[in-house]
Amino acid sequence: MDKEFLGLTAIITGAGSGIGLEVAKGLKERGATVFGFDINQGDMAAYATFIKCDIGDAASVENAFAEFKKSSKTLDVLINNAGIGSLTTVEHETDEIWHKVLNINVVGTARVSKHAIPLLRASKSAAIVNTASIAAIDGIPNRAAYSASKGAVMTLTLAMATDHLADGIRVNAVNPATTDTPWVKKLLDQSADSKAARTALEARQPMGRLVAPAEIANAIIFLASPLQASVTGTAINIDGGMHSLRIPKK
Repeated sequence: MDKEFLGLTAIITGAGSGIGLEVAKGLKERGATVFGFDINQGDMAAYATFIKCDIGDAASVENAFAEFKKSSKTLDVLINNAGIGSLTTVEHETDEIWHKVLNINVVGTARVSKHAIPLLRASKSAAIVNTASIAAIDGIPNRAAYSASKGAVMTLTLAMATDHLADGIRVNAVNPATTDTPWVKKLLDQSADSKAARTALEARQPMGRLVAPAEIANAIIFLASPLQASVTGTAINIDGGMHSLRIPKK
């Protein structure tokens, strides 16, 4: 395993499970010192130092960075991974859900970045990677608020990449399709027929399966790596061909 992150410090939001946990594992294996910002510690203990943080709350984010600074004076990598979903249309979406989804997915990403950027400026390997979604660029049924929030994350990524180019901070994003995470499993378990619901999700993606969290984590790690010093303002789709491929029905 390459040690391209040796001597570097990273913060990952939502590191307790799913994609964030896989990123924590990968960065730890590659030599990074990792801090996980999450509401709960989850399974990160072997890979990251847990700092309690609710990215939907400004005071919580401020307190988390104050706690982080007690352990580290430097920051090289920020992974904005934490987020929530919503399953409904504009017609049925409530104001409460709109505010919650946008506050966490969009403003939460900005809140964490705001506190990280002054620290990242001092790094020679500064990188931010935002977790957007294939829903940011493709129309997916029953994802109105979620799609809008992830579209905003995509354009926020471009704005941040432009604003902080002179600071030496690279900013990129990943666009996962439906991923085999605890959150997706929870949604499937709530459906009337979880097996049929999973089959439908798998069939929607040309490769015929859900994306593995580790596959997304590898793309995030690629974008965050100092070996990719010329990559900024871009997004990688990890979607089993969902965005670009059109497979004829048999």
